[in-house]
Amino acid sequence: MSSQTQTTISPHNQSPYIVRTYPSEKVIESTIKVAKDAQKQWAKVPLKERIAIGHKFIEEFKKAADTVPKELAWSMGRPISQGAGEVRGFLDRAEYLLSIAESSLSDVSLADTDKPGFKRYIKRTPLGVILIIAPWNYPYLVSINAVLPAILAGNAVLLKPSPQTPEAAERIASALIAAGVPDKIVQWTLFHLPAVSLGGKSVRKAAVDAEGFKGVALELGGKDPAYVRPDADLDYTVGELVDGALFNSGQSCCSIERIYVHEDVYDAFVPKFVELVKKYKLGDPTSTETNLGPVVSLASAQRIRKQVSDAIKAGAKPLIPESLFPIAAA
Repeated sequence: MSSQTQTTISPHNQSPYIVRTYPSEKVIESTIKVAKDAQKQWAKVPLKERIAIGHKFIEEFKKAADTVPKELAWSMGRPISQGAGEVRGFLDRAEYLLSIAESSLSDVSLADTDKPGFKRYIKRTPLGVILIIAPWNYPYLVSINAVLPAILAGNAVLLKPSPQTPEAAERIASALIAAGVPDKIVQWTLFHLPAVSLGGKSVRKAAVDAEGFKGVALELGGKDPAYVRPDADLDYTVGELVDGALFNSGQSCCSIERIYVHEDVYDAFVPKFVELVKKYKLGDPTSTETNLGPVVSLASAQRIRKQVSDAIKAGAKPLIPESLFPIAAA
C-alpha cells in the first residue's frame, strides 16, 4: 500500500486541524510482529508490578488533563466546557480497573471438584496482541475500557484511533510508556484498510474469516428511549432529558433518541422541554460560554436536517425555531 495522509477537519470551521501519515502494510505487519514478540516478555512481569505501572500511568496522564478538552473541541467539536467530564471519567475508570485487576485476573478455584492428587483451577492467561479500534465521540473514555485491562492482563495493545481524534491515542500511549509500559507493548497506529473502514460488520467478518480463532467484541451504540411517568418531577426530568439528548450534540452511544410521555403530564412536559432547549447556546466549541457544539461533519449535519425535514413532512410539529441556532441553520 502506498503512503497516504490523513487530515482531520475541525467541525467548527472546516479547516485542517491535524495531518498524519498512514503507515504502509509492510510497516503495519512489522508493528504487529514486534508487539507479538514483546508480549511474551511483558506477560512475565508480575501483575502487582503491572498494576503499579498503571497507577503511574494515571499520574502521567493528569499532566495533559487541562489540554485534552481544548484538543477535543478542535478535533470533534465538543464544547470545551464539557471536555473535562471525559477526562474525569477516564481517570475514574482507570482507577476502578486498577482496583479490580488483582481479583479479576486471579486463578479461579475449582476446589469443590478436586480429587486426591489433583488440583483443579482456571488460570487466566494473556491472549497476545489486542487490536483496539477507538471511536471519535468519546475517544478517551471508551478506549480506557479496553486498553488498560488488556495491558494489565499481560497483552500487547495496538490502538487504532478514529481519523477524527488521533491525538487521543497518542496521549494514551505516551502516558503509558512514560509510566513504564514498554513502547513495543502499547503502540498506536493508523489503518486505511477495508476491514477497518466499513464499520462493525466488516470488522466482525474480518475476524471470523481470519486464520485461527480470533475473538472480537463490538460496541456499536444503541437506541435509547426515555419514558416520563405521570408522577415524575418534571423540572428535574426535563433537565436530565434535554441534557441526555443534546450533550455532545447528541453524538453519544446512549443519547436519548426518543421520549414517551404519559398523557397526564404531556401538556406540561413539552413546553418545559422546548423552553430549556431554546436556552442552549450553539457556537464556537472553544468558548466557555458555548454548551452546544457542531456535529462532527457536514455530512452528519445534512443527514440530521433531512431527518428533521422528513419528520415535518410526515406530520411532526417543529417547536424550535431555526433562527435561534443560526449556525446550524446556515
